[in-house]
Amino acid sequence: MSLPEGNPAGADPSRRSDVLVKIETDRRLGHEWDEWDGTPLPNGGEFTAPARRYFIFTALGFFIAHAVLAVAVFLLAPRLAVLAPWLPVALYVAITGSLLLWGLWLALLVASYLTSRPLLPERLAERGLMLMTMPLAWRVGELFGAGRDWTGHATVKVYDRLAEARSRKVSANELLILIPRCLSRAALDGVLDIARRYNVSAFVATRGQLARRVIRERRPKAVVAVACERDMVSGLHDVAGRVPVLGLTMSLPNGPCKDASIDLAKMEEFVRRFLT
Repeated sequence: MSLPEGNPAGADPSRRSDVLVKIETDRRLGHEWDEWDGTPLPNGGEFTAPARRYFIFTALGFFIAHAVLAVAVFLLAPRLAVLAPWLPVALYVAITGSLLLWGLWLALLVASYLTSRPLLPERLAERGLMLMTMPLAWRVGELFGAGRDWTGHATVKVYDRLAEARSRKVSANELLILIPRCLSRAALDGVLDIARRYNVSAFVATRGQLARRVIRERRPKAVVAVACERDMVSGLHDVAGRVPVLGLTMSLPNGPCKDASIDLAKMEEFVRRFLT
């Protein structure tokens, strides 16, 4: 079965939009793999990692950022004291207070993950502050020699657990499945079978910009998205603040952007979690 580019699979024609939407210049699908040299990926393209990796690297990122600020205040303290004798102390207090607040936020996020309970509002968790920390986690991980893909997998794992805890429900015509072009034929057929059985539209996004365009056009109330760890983290950062998303990462046995496989049971579980 072949799918025309940009056409939702299994969609009711009455629900499709014919409105042309202006598209800004955007990253293409696979942009995150520009540096790949064609060699086999580590661990056969399977980047499973524990959630604690995200929490550890995020905590280290907070500490490093505040330590840099404290050092800067220390070096500038004589000049700051000329402006106001109390200014260096006030800045130290502010930096310490900020670090404590971020530490409290991260502790509540850990508790939410461990208990599967939404202890923070969405905008202070997976649809807000957490999205801001995603790049921080993998950049800090790289500083300590940890691969970006493993950190990305841990980040998505945390995000999904927090999103699932909301127990959000939508109807079938309000849910959208977004899949990349690089799925293997078996994986693609499996996704389309799930879409048909639950009467949910599936969209094959050949470029990152098309994924965002279909979200703008169709305005779903929830999305189940499939991507590699790199594209998933980037996509969540771009989209999850506007629409609830559950993200399913792929295995890349033949390298990025080719014959990727997914856990179809997990895909069906994500679809069922959203449906009323």
